[in-house]
Amino acid sequence: MRSLMILLAWLWALAPLAAEAREPDAVIAGQISRADHQTYRELTFQVPPGVRRLTVEFDYEGRDQKTVIDLGLLGPDGFRGWSGGTRRGFTVSAEEASPGYLPGPISPGRWAVLIGVPNIREGQGARYEARVFLDRQGPAAGFADAPLKDGPAWYRGDLHMHTAHSDGACLSQSGAKVPCPVYRTVEAAAARGLDFIAITDHNTTSQFEAMRELQPAFDRLLLIPGREITTFQGHANVFGPTGYIDFRLGEGGGLAARDLQDAVERAGGLLSINHPGLPSGELCMGCGWTASDVDYDRVQAVEVVNGGTIASTRSAEGPLQGIAFWQARLNEGHRITAIGGSDNHDAGLGLERPGAIGRPTTVVHARALSTPDLLAAIRAGRVFIDVQGSGERRLDLSARAGGAGAVMGGDLAAPAGERVRLAVEVADVPGGRVELIVDGARDAALSAALSMEAHQTLAFDLAGDGARHWVRADVRDAQGRLVLIGNPIYLNWPKPLGG
Repeated sequence: MRSLMILLAWLWALAPLAAEAREPDAVIAGQISRADHQTYRELTFQVPPGVRRLTVEFDYEGRDQKTVIDLGLLGPDGFRGWSGGTRRGFTVSAEEASPGYLPGPISPGRWAVLIGVPNIREGQGARYEARVFLDRQGPAAGFADAPLKDGPAWYRGDLHMHTAHSDGACLSQSGAKVPCPVYRTVEAAAARGLDFIAITDHNTTSQFEAMRELQPAFDRLLLIPGREITTFQGHANVFGPTGYIDFRLGEGGGLAARDLQDAVERAGGLLSINHPGLPSGELCMGCGWTASDVDYDRVQAVEVVNGGTIASTRSAEGPLQGIAFWQARLNEGHRITAIGGSDNHDAGLGLERPGAIGRPTTVVHARALSTPDLLAAIRAGRVFIDVQGSGERRLDLSARAGGAGAVMGGDLAAPAGERVRLAVEVADVPGGRVELIVDGARDAALSAALSMEAHQTLAFDLAGDGARHWVRADVRDAQGRLVLIGNPIYLNWPKPLGG
């Protein structure tokens, strides 16, 4: 059994990187023989200016004859890493790199895949091939080479938290409060049973190095690249890209909000405004959203519930949360997805407390557990928020009219005189209450009590009038507390860009 486990570990270590969706920028192929036994060779290639990320996929023949080729990297400025025979590829960028490799700028000039041949037998030959991919910008696929789980499902996660790479702290062995290493946050999220997290330290991307190293060991917990753009005019999370994004919004020659939005778009990122209802002043400079000249058609999400704010106010509602800000943007005609985030700054915080990792939880219906699929689902609005991070509660909204249907985030035509049948599916809120919100207003006629059953569906009718509306569902528990927050279905709206 021990030998089998060693073999499986070895095969896993040699597993190839996920195939790129495009052709490589360079292919370097060759042959080794016994004459190359215990020698080194440089496989050179040129990198033009402007490259931010370099990825190498490497494979070779002869393993069944005990041939081994070690792998490393040299750049114009010197040594950039070594992984020996344990990998079939690596990535290097300015912000982070595969374990064994050094992050740093990708300088233009002559680079080389460094190979060593610790063993090749007499009379044997082996072909090898190095495939080099050069990226200037665009979204990162994340730190997992493939989806951690295939198939459509509701995936639960936390999209806002901090570590030692900004202002996160936790207790040391002796009980002192110290900067909290990334692994403590990842361990806490795994113990919570979450499917994904984004570690969003302030303005920095230095946490990505640790996240890339940790991802293979946490193969049930997807680690999404993120950072909290922290400005004097508000905070916003950016999910997806790993490269630097300038955060210096300001008066008198500083960047404008639309400059930031342009940069996020160029990098392929998703932009989410954080805790917009908080005040901004000496106690928390820039915490509230005061940025002007914002194109809200290019804001993909708003953090409508913040765990730190719940801990302070004991409520998921009220003016300090972001629900009113979000609904005002919807009423202006902008399609923006509501999400939540713990804003956790202490990975050791008890899970029963607001602001603990996963409280609140953002629940996303995605095609697979991967960074691209989750971000696409958030853009599409297929999301609800579990305020208390229960791990079991469920909320979904669907609508039908004139033979057509839609779910949360979707569109439905509702001509004048057409009946819209709404169905709200709820799980694990016995004795609670469903409330439908239309254009920001609650109507007693669109509210109903839940039974004590674990799973139930409630139906409501809404008269179509041909005008543009949005409708969504909230759920309260038996004590009247808001516990589930849903995203809208859009009635008679123009199709979104790309829709």
